[in-house]
Amino acid sequence: MSQDLRLLVQGLHTRLQHDGRETALVRGVDLRLHAGETLALVGESGSGKSLTALTLMRLLARDARWSWDGQVELVDADGQHHDLLRLPEAQIRRLRGHQMAMIFQEPMSCLNPVLTVGQQIAESVRLHLGLSPAAARQRALQALEEVEIAAARQRLDEYPHQLSGGMRQRVMIAMAMVCAPRVLIADEPTTALDVTIAAQILALMRRLQEANGMAVLFITHHLGVVAHYADRVSVMYAGRVVESADVPRLFAQPSHPYTRGLLECLPGRARQRALATGQAPVLLDIPGQAPSMQDLPEGCAFAPRCPQAHARCGAGEVPWQGAPEHRYRCWLNATEGLA
Repeated sequence: MSQDLRLLVQGLHTRLQHDGRETALVRGVDLRLHAGETLALVGESGSGKSLTALTLMRLLARDARWSWDGQVELVDADGQHHDLLRLPEAQIRRLRGHQMAMIFQEPMSCLNPVLTVGQQIAESVRLHLGLSPAAARQRALQALEEVEIAAARQRLDEYPHQLSGGMRQRVMIAMAMVCAPRVLIADEPTTALDVTIAAQILALMRRLQEANGMAVLFITHHLGVVAHYADRVSVMYAGRVVESADVPRLFAQPSHPYTRGLLECLPGRARQRALATGQAPVLLDIPGQAPSMQDLPEGCAFAPRCPQAHARCGAGEVPWQGAPEHRYRCWLNATEGLA
């Protein structure tokens, strides 16, 4: 794996102001992405995964009052560092879709229903690469062929509602990839697809990633996909990364109780328990619910749901523990905190 740094995120906070109150929804997130690698960001719904991605892309809803701080640096093809949190909108638009792109969860709601597929892909090409309308259309056709859409020339002039869910997802990938971005954010790109189509989409993304050397931030709640697709994984809970490691290490030695709880929910773990005990497989879950972001407990946010919680868990913020290649925010088996 190349050590060519593409994206550096340090101490990212995202806050929403509502009814005179400010609520932190992303809390001190650190991420690092290199060329050719896939970093999975996992956690339950509402843990802050998608909001982290939207903050990185500067695509937060404009009908709300947001604030953010921290460091987010994108390294372009010339080695220039761009401070994404502080650039004016005009400069962000030149980077978004070109140097960094995103595949969204719901292609039907993200594609424009009154523009053809070809028009929507060609728009990005004309904006970022300055191609003529004819050349942009040809590049859009090539992009559809690269994502293996059948009868690609015909699909250029069709509208999103004329395509199946799997084809719409391929169109979204084509739009994100058409300018060969250095960083790709994929926000649960297979959630609405059946298992067979999802496997095809993941295989397609892998081939395109290897061809272009992209760095991929893969957002999902499906740990089974993470095991086969990602290189490293960061686990989020209540807006904060609570554990980070490479995939083999995290699956073999999860160190945060929340991570262990997520892994125990996997069907494969249920089968392993059944074989060990001679009983019928039973799917486990994590008791309780994630806390409201407006009323987080003191200390570790997972403590109210943790079977191993003790008094120290509520005594202030838990620092990073472990080693740089596998760190976690938990007092269990604590080692010296990392800087």
